[in-house]
Amino acid sequence: MAAKVKKGDQVVVIAGKDKDKQGEVLKVLPQENRVVVRGVNVLTKHTKPSMTSQGGLVKQEGAIHASNVALIDPKSGKATRVGFKTLEDGTKVRVARRSGEQIDR
Repeated sequence: MAAKVKKGDQVVVIAGKDKDKQGEVLKVLPQENRVVVRGVNVLTKHTKPSMTSQGGLVKQEGAIHASNVALIDPKSGKATRVGFKTLEDGTKVRVARRSGEQIDR
């Protein structure tokens, strides 16, 4: 199955404690159906000092379920569903359902 959300996409969170926050997808975990979004679900991790790091409290983004994010429409800037279309040359591209705008370039 083709991925509806990919690394580097701009998304908006549509459910959960970070609802309405926007950010860039940093990582996609397809086996777990989860995504990591910049500035969303920020967790505080306690780390011990090591040779490379000082230790202390480190803030990092946690993964959220892929169903809780929606792609941002490139035309209107609002949340949209993702569809797929096959071009004349046979390549499969993602399409925003809201505007019909092509997402993949």
